[in-house]
Amino acid sequence: MPATATTYQPQLLDPHSANPQPVSPRNGRSFKLAELYELLDCQLVDVVRLTDELILIIDDEGKFRTPCYLNLLATYLWYQHQPEARGQDSIVGRAILCHDKQFR
Repeated sequence: MPATATTYQPQLLDPHSANPQPVSPRNGRSFKLAELYELLDCQLVDVVRLTDELILIIDDEGKFRTPCYLNLLATYLWYQHQPEARGQDSIVGRAILCHDKQFR
């Protein structure tokens, strides 16, 4: 059965932790920009599509931070789902893995 926005548990992927941390939108349905800025500790987000339904929400300016920390888990997931990204780029900083309907 495919994941749906109501059944998929979003995960915070932190480069300082080996384990994803479950997070939920405040309204129970979809993340709003203000709460994403807080969760990701950023001012601008970007979406990296993994599948037709799953996305990573990342700090769009993460590479400009000093220091910036490679997010191995988010990068690995991206490479697994989008092999053409391998060797081209990586994801740094915090990321949220969620269903695309959980970001409106």
